This record gives sequence, structure tokens and C-alpha cells, in this order.
Amino acid sequence: MSIDSLRRSASATVSGFPRGFWWLWLSTLVNRTGAFVLTFLSLYLTVELGHSAWFAGLVVALHGLGGVAGSPLGGALTDRWGRRPTMVTMHLAAAASAAALAVVTSAWAIATVVLLMGVAMQAVRPSINATIADMVPAHDVRRAYALNYWALNLGFAIASIGGGAAIFLGYRTLFVVDAIATTLCAVIVFLRLPETRPAARTDQTGAPVVEAEVSMLTVLRDAPFRTLVLLNLLVCLVFTAPWIGLPLTMADQGLSPSSYGVVIAVNGIVIVGFQLLVNKLTDKRSPVVLLTLSSLLFALGTGATALAGSSVVAFAATVVIWTVGEMIHVPTNAAATALLAPEHARGRYQGVMGMSWAVAGFVAPIGAGAIVGGPGPDVLWAATFAVGVLAAVGYTLRLRKALCEDGAGVGSREETGGGRTEETGGGGVRVVDGGSLSDDGGVGGGLDEVGVVVVSVGDIGPGVGTSTVAEPAVAESAVSPSAGAPAPRA
Repeated sequence: MSIDSLRRSASATVSGFPRGFWWLWLSTLVNRTGAFVLTFLSLYLTVELGHSAWFAGLVVALHGLGGVAGSPLGGALTDRWGRRPTMVTMHLAAAASAAALAVVTSAWAIATVVLLMGVAMQAVRPSINATIADMVPAHDVRRAYALNYWALNLGFAIASIGGGAAIFLGYRTLFVVDAIATTLCAVIVFLRLPETRPAARTDQTGAPVVEAEVSMLTVLRDAPFRTLVLLNLLVCLVFTAPWIGLPLTMADQGLSPSSYGVVIAVNGIVIVGFQLLVNKLTDKRSPVVLLTLSSLLFALGTGATALAGSSVVAFAATVVIWTVGEMIHVPTNAAATALLAPEHARGRYQGVMGMSWAVAGFVAPIGAGAIVGGPGPDVLWAATFAVGVLAAVGYTLRLRKALCEDGAGVGSREETGGGRTEETGGGGVRVVDGGSLSDDGGVGGGLDEVGVVVVSVGDIGPGVGTSTVAEPAVAESAVSPSAGAPAPRA
């Protein structure tokens, strides 16, 4: 492949996005470049403050526990308050937490600050993901998530290098730098990023369509999305296990901590070096195929750890395999969430999905440590292999229709999301609670599963799950079966 072809390929990968996306991308890069707290927190607690390894592990787990609460909180604020206010507020809260860690020294104060930091850091993510879904055409959403994920890992790699070089300045200095970088991220969002929360929709007469209130319970009642969340939880458990199980397994083989450092560095190197290439190769592919493939790569990569013996090269090869799965899974899962989410509830859907990541981040380290310390590492890697395969089967069997591989009933999914019957002036209709809409092109009626009559007027296509009335152009939109992604939004 020539230099010119590589240049054209790279240009095609990053082209076509609005300016606002690149400001969001830059804010992600700046934020992660200064992400020193989580990288060096355990060392700070044990080496500088003299706390036990048990306490350090507990504090890190509290950060994950905060994320479990922060993700749905951020999702609700994203839909109610707006994308930009949520991002700015939570970035500033995370910055204040990082600065506080440079000051507090008592065990309880540190634990409290880290818990609050977990809430703030996880709460900002639904607003970021919802903003990308708002501003990027649907056929480019997965590519946009991949680029943002690349920025996150590029920033993290810079932080790891910079933190190692600046460690002689002291841990507290690094925490202050983290606070400054996060504040700068908030400033970028405040000054350069527009608010993208969709305006209230109107019907053909110009009357406002009353959107139903969507709670977290409503989101969890969405069967296809609930399946996506549960399968993602399985994948996240597999993905998180190596971060605890791999160093313990390598130590059990007599390998030094520095060997683990070399092996796990492969993860960041592969992502930074090859994310754009992987994104180019997987662009426009079926989301179900990509999610299935990524699950199998996670299963194969983690399962093969049991066969690595004492070879550093073999351990590094297993990391390469599941890292490729990571590069495929993360943007595809985020894009699938955006596809299934109603426009006015994108924040809440992304919040519930983010909660699955946080739960796995809290549960998997505890479970992996217990299995390695009990039955042994081989049992852990056999379990991760089985769970990864189970997730792959689940994606194939349970989500093929919901993620629109057959191209039917696609467009209305994005524009809908539950509601109550409303009547507007001028003969307009109508938002309906539950059920499905008539697809006979005229005045239709139907009975949903809880006995609510659904009445529609006009040419309305079939919905998916809970539905509201959509404009005919939106309801008739479709997805190319070959592309596996929705057509661009109007």
C-alpha cells in the first residue's frame, strides 16, 4: 500500500464530521492527557501514605461504585438539563475532586473524595455519547465513537508517559495537574461546544408533540435495549478480568511486575496505533456481526491466557487479541445504544448502558481476585472464555432484528420512545403509551399488550418497542441491510 493510499484512507476515516465533534474530541484528549489520579492512586495510597494494599483496592472499588450511581444520574441530567451543562458541571466536579486529593490525607476523606470522583467521571459520559449521536449523521455514528475512543486512549498513553516522567515532582502535583486538565476540558466544552439536545418536535400542523416522560424504569422495560445492556455486561466482565487476573497469573508463573508492565502496555500501543485502521476495516459492517466478533475475540484472547505458560510473548499475544475485540466492541456498542434510544431519551439510554460498564468495573476485580486466589487462574480464564462465547451467541440470536439487520421497521425506532395519548388542535393526533402503530397507511388502530388502544393518523410505518407518532418521512426511513446502520437523520 502506497503512502498516498494510506493518506487517503486516513483522510476518509476522519472526514465528514461537524466542527463541534472535533471540539468534543479535543476536550476528550485534553481530559485524558491529565488523567493521573486513577493511574497513580494505588501507588500514592500505599507508597506515600502507607496504607495497606487492601485499603488501596477498596478505594479503587469505591471509584467504580460511584460510577454505578453516576451513570444514570448523568443520563437523567443530560436529557433534562442539557448535554453541555451536564458536561461542564461534571467535569468541574471531577476537577474539584482531583484537587481535593492533593490536600486530604485521612482515610475516610480520601475514600469519600474518590467515591464522589467516580460519580462525576461516570456522569459525564452519557452526555458525551448523546452529543455525538445528536450531531453526527447516523451512518457515521460508529466511526465517530471510534475516533473519540481513540482520543481517550491516546490521552491516556500520554498521561502514563508524562506521569512516569513527572513522578519525581510528587503525586500531589500530578493530582493538581489532573484538576487543571479537567478544568481546561470544561472550558473547551463551555466556550466551543454547542448545545445539541433536540428541540421539541411538532406535528404536521405545527402543534407540539408531547413527549412522554422517560424514566430509568421505562428504559429498562425496553426489551431489545435491556438485552443489549445485559450482553454488554457479560462482555465487560470478560474485558475487566485481565486487569486483575493477568498480573496475578503472570506472578504465579514467576514473572516480574515489570514483565506485566510490558505486556499490558501492548493494549495501549495497539489501540493508539491501529484504532483508525480497525475502524476503516469495520466501517459499514453489520453491528450484530461486529458485536459477535468482538465477543469471540474477548473469549479467545482471555481464554488463551491459560495456555501462555511463562512466555511474555505469549501473554502479549493474548492481549493483542482481546484488544482488537475492545477496539471493535466499544464504538459498535455505543452506536447500537444510540440506534435503540429515542431521540429525547438518549442521555438516559446511554446512562443505563454506562452503568453496565461501572457494575463490571466494580464486580469483576473482586470476582477475578477471588477465583485466582481460590480455584486458580485456569478457572478464571476458562470462565471468561465461556462468558465471551455466551455473549456472542446472545448477540447473534437475540439482537439481529432489533439492530435492524433485516432493514425493516428501522426509522421509527430512533424517533420514538413511549408516551401517552395526546390530542392537538387542527385534527392532529397524538402520542401513545406503549404498543405499536398501524402500518396500513390510513387511520389505524391497535391494542397493545396492556390494553391501551393505539390510534394513528396518516402514513405511519411500523415501530419497534414503545412508539410515538412520527412524521411520515421519518417513519418511512430505512436502513440498508448491507450497511447494518441506519440512514442519516433528516
